[in-house]
Amino acid sequence: MINDSQVSDGPRFPHRGLLIDTSRHYLPKPIIQKMLTAMESNKMNVLHWHIVDDESFPYSSKLYPSLSAQGAYNSGGFVYTDNDIKEIVEFARLRGIRVVPEFDTPGHTRSWGEGIPNLLTRCYTGSAPNGQLGPINPTDENNYIILKRLFGEIIQLFPDSYLHLGGDEVEHTCWSSNPNIRDFMKTHNMTQISDLEDLHMRRMFDIVNELNTSSVVWQEAFTRGVKLPKSTLVQVWLGKASNLLKMVTSAGYRALLSSCWYLDHFGNDLYGGGGDWKKFYRCDPLDFPGTEDQKRLVLGGEACMWGEYVDETNVLQRVWPRASAAAEKLWSDPGQDMDHVASRLEEHVCRMRRRGIPAQPPNGPSFCA
Repeated sequence: MINDSQVSDGPRFPHRGLLIDTSRHYLPKPIIQKMLTAMESNKMNVLHWHIVDDESFPYSSKLYPSLSAQGAYNSGGFVYTDNDIKEIVEFARLRGIRVVPEFDTPGHTRSWGEGIPNLLTRCYTGSAPNGQLGPINPTDENNYIILKRLFGEIIQLFPDSYLHLGGDEVEHTCWSSNPNIRDFMKTHNMTQISDLEDLHMRRMFDIVNELNTSSVVWQEAFTRGVKLPKSTLVQVWLGKASNLLKMVTSAGYRALLSSCWYLDHFGNDLYGGGGDWKKFYRCDPLDFPGTEDQKRLVLGGEACMWGEYVDETNVLQRVWPRASAAAEKLWSDPGQDMDHVASRLEEHVCRMRRRGIPAQPPNGPSFCA
């Protein structure tokens, strides 16, 4: 019997996230729900759902059903309906987890092209179209009407106060090859192709603002000089994180760190298991030169499980317990005694397995009683 006790605990950061990617490989609803169960066990509270990308468009839109009919791997099964999304969002809510959807534009949109003709840019070789399509055409006013309607539908299903707009890895070559776009730039006194990216993102910010929602973007929207609203949350993923975090926060923007928590990158682990967790544990969102005011602008971070090489057969094993290292650094900072961490992580893996999560061995030979 315990006569008297007191537990003192609380999160170090308010945003403790995990990204899943359902475009490269479709993840069935039960797998996503099991991922959420594991997140709850690891005190993570934000599921960043990268739901669509170049490879497929599994979101089943009622306003634009052709997007998934033409863009999903299999529109008869590999899609997420309204009911699927509502069930996932509610399943997450009951576990204290927010669901933030990402619909990345203007790049990473190849799968959108079949469903909505003229949405994407026609690429040219010389004076003739070459049959290729590039990013969303930022000069076509009708595209913003479509995007506003689509995003209005999306926020009805995802009630979170944030919507991830992407904004990363925008390929400019197709835009610059298109004579109609070059004419538009000349008419509007645009001197750099990046001005088109700024135009598109500013219009997207306007749309999101009209929908009473705030935005998250990948760091390129910041580093390429897009005029971001001060409410924008910037996710750092590329390059030297300490420099980027310093730049973003010195400009007064709130930041998330993901650079060192890419779970699709396997490190010093010859057997492809969970043994590279140490590199994730050594990462810290506040490890950058900045003032206390700047560091208060870092809201936390996200571990990212991109989907090129994971599907329903192995995604849970790839994520856990490697994401547990990031989860602990986002919840607390107990120190760098790796032997102690390794022992606790071993115990936590067994705990997750008892809860039905097929976590990989973190430290080589071991067993769970």
